[in-house]
Amino acid sequence: MNAASAPLLIGIAQLNPTIGDLDGNQAQILAAARAAAAQGARLLLTPELSLCGYPPRDLLMNPGFLARMDEALEALAAELPPEITVLVGTARPNPRAQDKGGKPVFNSMALLHGGTVQTYFHKRLLPTYDVFDEQRYFEPGLQSNFFQLGDLRIGVTICEDLWNDEEFWGRRSYPVNPIADLAQQSVDLIVNLSASPYTVGKQRLREAMLRHSACRYRQPVVYVNQVGGNDDLIFDGNSVAVNRQGDVVCRARSFGADLQILAYDRDQHDWKPGAIAPLPETEDEEIWSALVLGVGDYARKCGFSNVVIGLSGGIDSTLVAAIAAEALGPQNVLGVLMPSPYTSEASIADALDLAQRLGIPTQMLPIAPLMSDYDQVLAPLFGDRPPDITEENIQSRIRGNLLMAIANKFGHLLLSTGNKSEMAVGYCTLYGDMNGGLAAIADVPKTRVYSLCYWRNTVQRCLGNSSTPLGDVIPSRVLTKAPSAELKPDQRDQDSLPDYEILDDILHRLIHQHQGIDDIIGAGHDAATVQRVLQLVSRAEFKRRQAPPGLKITDRAFGTGWRMPVAGRWPMATIRKK
Repeated sequence: MNAASAPLLIGIAQLNPTIGDLDGNQAQILAAARAAAAQGARLLLTPELSLCGYPPRDLLMNPGFLARMDEALEALAAELPPEITVLVGTARPNPRAQDKGGKPVFNSMALLHGGTVQTYFHKRLLPTYDVFDEQRYFEPGLQSNFFQLGDLRIGVTICEDLWNDEEFWGRRSYPVNPIADLAQQSVDLIVNLSASPYTVGKQRLREAMLRHSACRYRQPVVYVNQVGGNDDLIFDGNSVAVNRQGDVVCRARSFGADLQILAYDRDQHDWKPGAIAPLPETEDEEIWSALVLGVGDYARKCGFSNVVIGLSGGIDSTLVAAIAAEALGPQNVLGVLMPSPYTSEASIADALDLAQRLGIPTQMLPIAPLMSDYDQVLAPLFGDRPPDITEENIQSRIRGNLLMAIANKFGHLLLSTGNKSEMAVGYCTLYGDMNGGLAAIADVPKTRVYSLCYWRNTVQRCLGNSSTPLGDVIPSRVLTKAPSAELKPDQRDQDSLPDYEILDDILHRLIHQHQGIDDIIGAGHDAATVQRVLQLVSRAEFKRRQAPPGLKITDRAFGTGWRMPVAGRWPMATIRKK
């Protein structure tokens, strides 16, 4: 084989950047470039905004940040191995912003080679849906992006540029299709550099879209994604290459940094087969991996090495504790039991049993004396008014204060343990169980909480109980007992809420499918129950607005992509489908 027909080796750098850590992110890119060059790669691909991390949000409004990014980019170019070309994601100032009234920066890929920045390619399609708000910052690019590497013409797209195929979606969201434009430019292959956040099942959608584009345009495509947790967003990696026939020929790992070397066959004008990492087998495995990554990265990137959790013996705190133990190591997770006069002995036993199985330390702080002190202080004001939800909320807020005190004193991150079903209907207490720096399962419905716990036990059995001598990680009684906040005698969640199977289906139809009340009732739900649930969702908006960041795992989470008014007169219960 002569040199002209030798395969071109391309490195896929699936990186985990920290937002704003230009030095650390630069070091990651440099290490990947050196490793790829050592394996013979002539081109290295990195994710969207790989130098500053995605999403940088309003850091992009800081001129000093942009200037420092340019300096870091030039320093990186000077240190790269001379034999490799690297595409690096960066934000590039828009020189015509003031003259033309445009946005201040471009979302760009910089082409680095020979010790310098050779050129820039700008993202063309700027999303504004869900968690994305790119038109707030970025000016769209107006031309097709490609470059020559030896005898090959390589098309460059950035994330959303790939997501506008009208044949695949049945419609266009933007007036142009950058992939179609590149196909008309007779490029040999197309690269897409992305920072695509995780949601359940999204990788299968991505790969279906990539297969469609590759087959439609007879173009081999490689998609490179960011990995890691940044605030409420989780990035799953799963970088993938698809050949001209629509076959997946290479896939990087899920939920972890990776470097893959992909070979382009010049004679066949297509990818040669590469390593294909498996996808998670079930949604529960996928979600578990995402939450472990999200909790671990949020703690690490915020400077925490330890977390504290209120352990009630219930299913939610059990799941959060198990996730945290895997993410940070059990020795770095403190479980705090705060029993009241209404806490059952079984709940205390279950919390201690869980802690032993996980290997996490615990602390017991009974709250009965504090409850009595509150009663005495408030008695002159409350008079003979009977106890009600006020006293229940006081219990929760006592616990929240104790947990925050521990977090402050020892420098721990407090993980709140509320699930999505509770957050949706407001079955939670502001400044109480909602206290925390991160809401680990705020996008996990109650029914999924149970499913994840059952899955975790199944995995433990498959592992042969290698990490614990006590069998299942999740105690069986936690899985089978009726859920309860235990804030008054014989309390059960279903005293206040529908069964969770019913509640979660109503919430899914409302939040994810945007169904109106008539449609939800038409699906077989009781009219009064639906009306009540929709009213609860509307009334709880003020609580959600004050909640800690919650890790996003679905396509509609109560986070940066949820923008509902607090003060308004349009209750969700009145919404009808047009």
